[in-house]
Amino acid sequence: GLLEFSVGKFRYFTLNRPSPEDAILRHISSNASFLIFQIHSQYQNTTISFTKTLLHNTSGTGTDKGLVFILRPEQSMCTWHLETLDAEPVQNMAIPLSYSERDPVPGGCNLEFDLDIDPNIYLEYNFFETTIKFAPANLGYARGTNPLPCDIGTGRDSRWRLLYDVYQYFLPENDLSQEGLLKHLQRMAEVPQVKANAIKVVTLTANDKPRVSFSSLRGQGVIYNVIVRDPLLNTSAAYVPVHTYACHFEAKEGNCSSLGRVSTKVFFTLFALLGLFICFFGHRFWKTELFFIGFIFTGFFFYIPVTRLTLLTYDVRLILTAVAGSVGGILLVAAWWRFGILLICMLCVGLELGFLISSVMFFALLGNLKIFQDDGVFWVTFSCIAVIIPVVFMGCLRILNILTCGFVGSYLVVLAFDSYLYTSLSYITLNILKRALHEDFHRAFTNVPFQTNDFIILAVWGMLAVSGVTLQMRRERGQPFFPAHPYKLWKRERERRVTNVLDPSYHIPPLRERLYCRLTQIKELFRKEQPAGERTPLLL
Repeated sequence: GLLEFSVGKFRYFTLNRPSPEDAILRHISSNASFLIFQIHSQYQNTTISFTKTLLHNTSGTGTDKGLVFILRPEQSMCTWHLETLDAEPVQNMAIPLSYSERDPVPGGCNLEFDLDIDPNIYLEYNFFETTIKFAPANLGYARGTNPLPCDIGTGRDSRWRLLYDVYQYFLPENDLSQEGLLKHLQRMAEVPQVKANAIKVVTLTANDKPRVSFSSLRGQGVIYNVIVRDPLLNTSAAYVPVHTYACHFEAKEGNCSSLGRVSTKVFFTLFALLGLFICFFGHRFWKTELFFIGFIFTGFFFYIPVTRLTLLTYDVRLILTAVAGSVGGILLVAAWWRFGILLICMLCVGLELGFLISSVMFFALLGNLKIFQDDGVFWVTFSCIAVIIPVVFMGCLRILNILTCGFVGSYLVVLAFDSYLYTSLSYITLNILKRALHEDFHRAFTNVPFQTNDFIILAVWGMLAVSGVTLQMRRERGQPFFPAHPYKLWKRERERRVTNVLDPSYHIPPLRERLYCRLTQIKELFRKEQPAGERTPLLL
């Protein structure tokens, strides 16, 4: 009735609520000083304990849990108790790993969590960021000896010389399968596999806070692990890996299987259709483009305060943003029609292209640099890059306008793709919005996976942008750079009609008279018909 395990070998098994299991490991090497037994499941909790009696300092419950077993002299066998409180059967994978007396002990200096020695990584997430926390490690020690004190001395002979490498591993995009997760967790359990397969994000010293934040990627599976290194002895040990999808599998609404809300899909689908039109015809239909630019500007700067200052639901905020964006677009078109100041309109157009270029630079190159964790430095640098773009193109406004139409319009198609199929390219602008909305997002690392879907959508984005820019450049060759001032044209046309008697439009009645005549004609339709025939007496 025991689950037999071997050191360094994974085993799959199923736990049921009525029948808990006991795990046993035999033939432990005499060179091993301690063991880490870890167990994993996708989203259902499992409890692991040293004994059948569950105590808070000898057991742990979760989807990724482990226990450190300090071996006694001559000990060659140890056992664990496994159970689940979930009503449904839980598919698990577990592995015991052994370490020598020279290897550091993960979680050996735990002062924050329940276990005496805690090798686990604790993960919390929200819409904006995912945060992992872990207990500091201690130096290794031989069987039958006492561990070194954790807080006496900070020299080279203490735990303060240890270094912590934080690793991140992305699952394949749109893969929510249990088999896929357990398979990829095997690459993140042992030190050599972690170094070979994962991305090292940051190295912490013992003086740093054992806490790291990442940008949350909803619906994207991510595995995190920490390797503690002893640079003096050149040894290392791995904590228990932890995974997240930044969503709930069992939620009735907004679970991991449904990437976007219906309101989000409708909003970005309609917006993408407008963006596609602007990509190919924006410069020709100047007023439509101005509405598009004003909508983006007003909607973006309206969504930030309404999210930070109110408790409205997401759907209500999205509707209000659409209304505010429409008002902003209409106002920009009205300002152009009445005043015709081209430089102000082109400043808005150039700033939108600058915003996108600046977002791409921070997404691809600058986002994880430590200097930009300071909000002041980040926003000043971001704004300077965005402002430089309209300044550089101030001498060739038509080119600036066509470039903005091509690249910004086609990027909206990318955002629409993200509503139906996960793509990392949406985080080009979403990371900027998160930073504006969440005050702690500055400390988050913004790494994202770049896989097959992203390469395909990037190719589509580039093809649409280049096609739109090329088509508009060729079509507008030899045409006026921008349309004339609408109000002046309207005023000149009105004066011409007043003075030119030969113009047929001169004889057209004013608008008020035309409306009155039309209203009279409508009234005639509802007037009762008079009977035919003579109504007066004949005169003799």
